[in-house]
Amino acid sequence: MTASSEARETALLAAQAAADKLATDVAIVDVSERLAITDAFVLASAPNERQVQAIVDEVEERLRQHGVKPVRREGVAESRWVLLDFVDVVVHVQHAEERAYYALERLWKDCPTIPFVDRAAPQGDAAAPGTATLSADDIDPASADPTPLAPAPGDGATAGGGPLQDEDPSAPEAAGR
Repeated sequence: MTASSEARETALLAAQAAADKLATDVAIVDVSERLAITDAFVLASAPNERQVQAIVDEVEERLRQHGVKPVRREGVAESRWVLLDFVDVVVHVQHAEERAYYALERLWKDCPTIPFVDRAAPQGDAAAPGTATLSADDIDPASADPTPLAPAPGDGATAGGGPLQDEDPSAPEAAGR
């Protein structure tokens, strides 16, 4: 027996709501053959507690708009692993560290998955489903290229704000900066 069409629809709505709030590694696992208490798990990750809470709020709001309310919420106070129980669907929103540690996908690896593709994700060969693309604004220039930038002519500072390469940092002129 696979997840009911209603459970699949609810899981897909929850997954899209999570993805819309920038959840990472969004997945849906059909646990209906292994568990009698629910049909599907929606798994989503976030890099910090604040993002976990934003995802949880969005999932609840989006499903509430479709007439689905959680019967139980757990972990909201800590926002490290929040569980939203919608009876047929259980949503797990985890901090990335908890997601890696508990590895729910590994625990339920014998269960089929329900395909989910974020509708906001780029389509085609540019990006495969589940992968993120970075723009130039997303990259820290200090870590992207370890080569220091040369100062502009007549500029007395370097890109890093430290002394010039040929200056002695212990010299009295450098100490006055």
